[in-house]
Amino acid sequence: MARVRLACCLLAVSLWLPAQVKRSVDDLVSFVKASVHQDDKKVAEAVQQIKLANRLDPSIVEDLRRAGAGPKTVAALEKLAAASANLPPAAPAKAPSAGMAPPPEPAELARILEELKTNALAYTKNLPNYICAQRTRRHVDPTGTGDYRLADTIIEQLTFFEQKEQYKVVMVNNNPVTNNLQHDQLGGAKSSGEFGSILSTIFEPSTQTEFSWSRWARIGPRVLYVFRFRVKGPHYSIRHEGSKQTIHVGFHGEVFADRESKTVMRIKLDCDDIPADFPIQSVSLDLNYDTVEIGGKQFVLPLQSDVRSREGKFLSWNEVSYHSYHEFGADASISFDTGDTDPPAKKKN
Repeated sequence: MARVRLACCLLAVSLWLPAQVKRSVDDLVSFVKASVHQDDKKVAEAVQQIKLANRLDPSIVEDLRRAGAGPKTVAALEKLAAASANLPPAAPAKAPSAGMAPPPEPAELARILEELKTNALAYTKNLPNYICAQRTRRHVDPTGTGDYRLADTIIEQLTFFEQKEQYKVVMVNNNPVTNNLQHDQLGGAKSSGEFGSILSTIFEPSTQTEFSWSRWARIGPRVLYVFRFRVKGPHYSIRHEGSKQTIHVGFHGEVFADRESKTVMRIKLDCDDIPADFPIQSVSLDLNYDTVEIGGKQFVLPLQSDVRSREGKFLSWNEVSYHSYHEFGADASISFDTGDTDPPAKKKN
């Protein structure tokens, strides 16, 4: 561990000092990834000093944010991306393997989508009864500039029993909750339904979701199909606690599915057609799954999700992570001391 910490410091120094030397985007990415657990303000200050030799694509900034870059670092990266917009692009990445190069033929795409639908609709039926700890770190930015601050951290016990989710608030800001506070009683931005309702909504035939091929992708060693989708009509609920108003809207985004198992591993979506007079103007979700062992068997379950919303200039960002999956039973118990340790998420490209 000490060696890793030292390597981070040395890399930071090497990029800090010769600010006049132009750096590649690869250098920048390596630095930010190595500095994920360092002081966010200092990392952001280092990023602000870097001169780039080529263009920083906003998608790379998003990948670094998902890899754990802090809000001040992300804001500095976004400014760097804007400042480098007119620079030449980075050298093209190594070509994908032959198996990933061409998109599937139309008939094959139809077969893949049909298999994805079958698996998605059977998803919750194939899950065991279990409990886990859900940690939600809620960030806010009243200025609308992307300079988020941590508002609170909520730990809940999530029970999945007979295909239904139940939440019990256990801790708020490291203080035990003893007044039977319910999930729906939490003020501020919150979300639920990540374990299966979104999947079933997207793939339920009656929803009439529109799908189209997007591209190939990788998450760690996995090769994934990526499909664009659009869900029209009132299928996503948004509630504004202040006014007690609830609306139901459509949404669009992408689903990432494992090529081997035909299992959805990631969902990204943005809500559509939010009424102009509704207090909340935008809502987005980025939900990531991974393989988890429960009772000696492997299941694909949510690992991390990001929920972002905007109300005027006021921005909300919920970082949700899931820990300590255990088989549900009368004697089941889990630890709620999740601290600041993130689950072992796989790198995303």
